[in-house]
Amino acid sequence: MNDNSRTIKAEFHCHTVCSPDSSNQLEPLLRTARERGLSRLAITDHNRIGCALKAKQMDPELIVVGEEILTTGGELLAYYLTEEIPARLSPMETIERLKKQGAFIAVPHPFDIRRHGWKMEVLLEILPYVDAFEVFNARCLRSGLNDRALAFAQEQGLRMQAGSDAHSLVELGLATVELPAFDNPDELRAALEDGRISGRLLSPWDHLKASASIAFGKVISRK
Repeated sequence: MNDNSRTIKAEFHCHTVCSPDSSNQLEPLLRTARERGLSRLAITDHNRIGCALKAKQMDPELIVVGEEILTTGGELLAYYLTEEIPARLSPMETIERLKKQGAFIAVPHPFDIRRHGWKMEVLLEILPYVDAFEVFNARCLRSGLNDRALAFAQEQGLRMQAGSDAHSLVELGLATVELPAFDNPDELRAALEDGRISGRLLSPWDHLKASASIAFGKVISRK
């Protein structure tokens, strides 16, 4: 039984080497997450759940199995998955497949056109079926994109979350949510009602360091 009286720190958006643009190896990632005080880490690789499933075996309490899914309308985050969802389905077909698994569904970096942001008419169509809205993403190049997401979520009365979108260890934990402990989608829905978001944008210098770390990590992983 989950102790909902315990407050934890969670990272809801993180990538591993299963994403082609990330260098995060599993063992260093899990170790760094613990060192930075994270109690839940959602691994959300691009259209893949293999590394998330492996990480779950390595640290069952810490890891939430997730996926960042590219649809024909934009990207979705999903948590507590048992089956991988393929890319480039329509938004509603993707949501229907996720609902069959009982997954928790969120919208990441919704207005960042550089990273598959959503057209408003499509976003409004899917809103009744999603569980949360990412109002702070540390990889947004402009703070105004997060400000717009926050204002929209408040206007629509949506649950709100944040994520570093870490593609390298430099970024892990830049954006987190403090909230009651949770162990399943229903508990997460309830916990986010009392969530407290904190975070900072990845600086231009840290963007360079992250890019260098990713490039170096990919070279090393091929050897």
